[in-house]
Amino acid sequence: MSVDKAKPAVKAPEPVNVKEMLQNRGPMVADELAQFRRAIAADQVMQTRIEIDALLREVEAGETQSGAIVRAGVGAYLLAQHAIANRILSGVTGDAVGSYVHGLTLLALDKPAEAAEKFAAAAKAGFDSVEATLKRAGAIRLQGRVDEAEQVVRSTGTEGARRAEYSYQMGCILADRGDTYGAIEYFERAVDMDPHHAQALFRLAGENALYGNDSEAIRLYEQSLSKAPYHLGALLNLGLLYEDRGNYPAAAFCFRRILSFDPEHARARMYMKDIEATSDMFYDDDVARNEARLEQLLSRPVTDFELSVRSRNCLASMNIMTLGDLTRTTENDLLQGKNFGETSLVEIRELMAQHGLTVGQNLQAVAKPAHAPGLPVGLPLELSPQEQQLLSSAVSDLQLSVRARKCMARLQIASLGELIQRSPDDLLSTKNFGVTSLNEIRQQLAERGLKLRND
Repeated sequence: MSVDKAKPAVKAPEPVNVKEMLQNRGPMVADELAQFRRAIAADQVMQTRIEIDALLREVEAGETQSGAIVRAGVGAYLLAQHAIANRILSGVTGDAVGSYVHGLTLLALDKPAEAAEKFAAAAKAGFDSVEATLKRAGAIRLQGRVDEAEQVVRSTGTEGARRAEYSYQMGCILADRGDTYGAIEYFERAVDMDPHHAQALFRLAGENALYGNDSEAIRLYEQSLSKAPYHLGALLNLGLLYEDRGNYPAAAFCFRRILSFDPEHARARMYMKDIEATSDMFYDDDVARNEARLEQLLSRPVTDFELSVRSRNCLASMNIMTLGDLTRTTENDLLQGKNFGETSLVEIRELMAQHGLTVGQNLQAVAKPAHAPGLPVGLPLELSPQEQQLLSSAVSDLQLSVRARKCMARLQIASLGELIQRSPDDLLSTKNFGVTSLNEIRQQLAERGLKLRND
């Protein structure tokens, strides 16, 4: 007779004593970063903030040593208090951990040139040179020097290629070059290497949200928030996705979590007010999701798909930019285009069929002016070619938040021409659309010399 042997219990990590860590006046070592993260992940946010505030008072009074100053700066960074962390760490020199975290802080403050210098200084001071080099490559890329960034990434050799950060940085480089699918492959590889790589998870979640894969986006955002430092953008987007699904308690938790790190976060405060105003309303989420997926599909540029050069050029000459434009034109209109023949028409038919669409299926919905393909009805006919191109461009080209994009999908607004025919009241009447989203759209339109109806 066999006897089952009891499996040894997995020893849980020792609880972190935040106060003890912050009272240590010696140089900070890299392992302590992980301890700080564990403390915050264990919901010691308030305790950590109290201890850091006490240490900050010592730092500002000049009554402490450099090791404690670094700890105060690291703690402020992990609590997303980037301006405070920058102020503290600016006075630290020659410290490996301090320089590295200062570089991360400067990236969060959108100062990549200064961040690159700090990562170089961190490697020189003894921080993990491969990790610091990969982060420096990211800072170089953010300055627009993509080719140089790739050279720096590849300079880390075999050791670098074994790390998740290497794949993440290569994914960002490909994304900047417009290779979305190649970028996603690298981001997925980074997550395979490190299931908690917050930035790679954030990028993957964003891609899924963009194409209406909300369930997968939520899963990835949740995974990215499994350890500190918490990406406030991930918390914000996750809260909006929860809100779209009518899960208001979960959405409120995300926004409150942001406010626990940054009590003055304007968008989190505004979204909390939106939840309070709409949480008792009923919506058909299934219908909304289906509409959102269809709208995302119709707004995809034809350049996203494999077409012959002739077909691409013909569509561009007819100002047909998206799949939605193809649903609002006829096969006869296409054949009248210069150099557009039966072969190109068959190619377009096959493309549309692959996505459950047909050429001309939405002709009933929008009667287009004959001289301005892609423009919605109701706009002036006396438009220049440049104005026609601007107004027929997809709303997905705007740099909008997840919430604003979802609202555009619900209202079935695919182009800027359709958007500017809506009034602020039209937009505010849709689900989860508040003043913050309205101002966001107004700003984006103003940058293009446009405005909403009645504005």
